[in-house]
Amino acid sequence: MASIELKGVGKTYAGAVRAVEGVDLAIGDGELVVLVGPSGCGKSTLLRMIAGLETITDGTISIGGKVVNKEEPAERDIAMVFQNYALYPHMSVRQNLEYGLKNRGTPRPEIDSRVAEAARILEIAPFLDRRPRQLSGGQRQRVAMGRAIVRQPKAFLFDEPLSNLDAKLRGQMRVEIRTLQRRLKTTSVYVTHDQLEAMTLADRLVVMNAGHIEQVGTPTELYDRPQTLFVAGFIGSPPMNFIDVADLSSDNLTHVQAGAPGAKTIGIRPDGLTTTANPQAIRLETTVALIEPVGAESHIHVRWQNRMVVAQMHGRPGFAEGEAVTLYADPGSIHRFAADGRRIG
Repeated sequence: MASIELKGVGKTYAGAVRAVEGVDLAIGDGELVVLVGPSGCGKSTLLRMIAGLETITDGTISIGGKVVNKEEPAERDIAMVFQNYALYPHMSVRQNLEYGLKNRGTPRPEIDSRVAEAARILEIAPFLDRRPRQLSGGQRQRVAMGRAIVRQPKAFLFDEPLSNLDAKLRGQMRVEIRTLQRRLKTTSVYVTHDQLEAMTLADRLVVMNAGHIEQVGTPTELYDRPQTLFVAGFIGSPPMNFIDVADLSSDNLTHVQAGAPGAKTIGIRPDGLTTTANPQAIRLETTVALIEPVGAESHIHVRWQNRMVVAQMHGRPGFAEGEAVTLYADPGSIHRFAADGRRIG
């Protein structure tokens, strides 16, 4: 195991395209950090630079206290799990697991011991003599993780490993990856564009946007106190509602400005809107446009001043489409942002 440290890391492609810009990030020994953001934000490029699959234009990357900028991937003592599994189709599961160890000259008794332990942990022992084409997607992903485990590396790197699985299997594999990482206590960096996946896996989240880091923190910190409009809109499902302060009535505007003078935009999470009357709350007179039953809760899409707002409520609220509904947001649950998109307060 080892810590990973990035100092001023940047990547420029031909044509002066900046994919990653001045990233500073310290990942603790045994920590699971998730890089999350929209497509093209630079998260996969950053992961590939840690792995040594992309050259670094600026800055330094250290693994276990050693700068690895000029080291080849095989010299960095990391193991990477890809979204397409990257298994050798002509080899059995056992041969796939053994391959990297044999190339390193690992003694046969140790190879057998490591393969048996990984197969036991991942429950793939019954499949050791099968070819990858004879396995399901989830089984192939377990084999890919097993191939990483047997190497006993300093760090695991995951590049959207669950994106090819269906929704139910993704949920199961999330639990398995988190449980496995906690058991092995191996430093891990995980890339995904799926914020639910990120929130449920991470010790800490790194939200990226346009090649730079917007915010770093625990999933709870980023949900409760997003520092920018981008993070506020990206983290949370359904996403946060944004309202320009100029669109509020003078009465409601007083409640907003009392908490943060200079606010230009307020954010209200869908679960922060209720139908419970509160004279101190911001009040929105709305009309129900659409109701989405989602298991034990409902997403209520309403029209307010020619825009859509979403409320997240438990159970079945009993509204009908087209019905007038008054929603309330307590001042304590409101997020305030300045004109530059930065949080106020």
